[in-house]
Amino acid sequence: MNILYFGDVVGRSGREVLIDNLPRMKDRLKVDFVVVNGENAAAGFGITEKIAGEFYDAGVDCIVLGNHSFDQKEIMPYISGDPRMLRPINYPEGTPGRGASAFKTRNGKSILVVQVMARLFMDPLDDPFAAVDKVLKTNRLGQKYDAILVDIHGEITSEKMAMGQFCDGRVSMVVGSHTHVPTADAQIFPGGTAYQTDAGMCGDYNSVIGMDKEEPLRRFTRKIPGGRFSPALGEGTACGIFVQTDDKTGLASYIAPLRVGGRLKESWPDPS
Repeated sequence: MNILYFGDVVGRSGREVLIDNLPRMKDRLKVDFVVVNGENAAAGFGITEKIAGEFYDAGVDCIVLGNHSFDQKEIMPYISGDPRMLRPINYPEGTPGRGASAFKTRNGKSILVVQVMARLFMDPLDDPFAAVDKVLKTNRLGQKYDAILVDIHGEITSEKMAMGQFCDGRVSMVVGSHTHVPTADAQIFPGGTAYQTDAGMCGDYNSVIGMDKEEPLRRFTRKIPGGRFSPALGEGTACGIFVQTDDKTGLASYIAPLRVGGRLKESWPDPS
């Protein structure tokens, strides 16, 4: 199976570069399934039903969120009825939505997507490791599912790396989101799980992690807020990860970053 995952989409620049380029990326890489982190898609904070529809129309199969899941209040009644949109699985019981969902690809393959939020320097949610372990104990890779993807949304590289090691051999891929900067550690662990600490963002990299530079710089240099953060509006770069899995085991056989458009150097996977 060929899987594409894209990191946090930030504002209009991120939406445009992803939507404009996704069809050719899917065609060139013969992609079976696309996951996008959309938690910053609506002016940098949360997501709306309209934006979700635009992603689906462009060819996205699953949208994962994070600590900004509910910044747009209209999403609260919507998310419970959309099995393609996931918020972190370790939110308290009773939180709208779901943290894991099963999908069928166009060629009949089954994939489970799980999202979990880390805890260090994040909201104090339930134990992310216990939450993921509970799901994986009853959903076996290579038996019930042809592929399993885990998105860990967090600040600290060590916590995300620990989740990757924790899941090694039990899932196809573990990918980090939230910090908006693509890391250079794409690899396949000894047990066969593909891993990258952060996929990066889809957005304008002439910014401070996707936001217009003026307000973050004011707060860092003067410690005085002058207004709301707003997304940078320059040309966006789409940053993602391409993973190829073995049809028999569901484990990863190939991983590589994908970067298209904008300021960062373009990079295309070459799984041949």
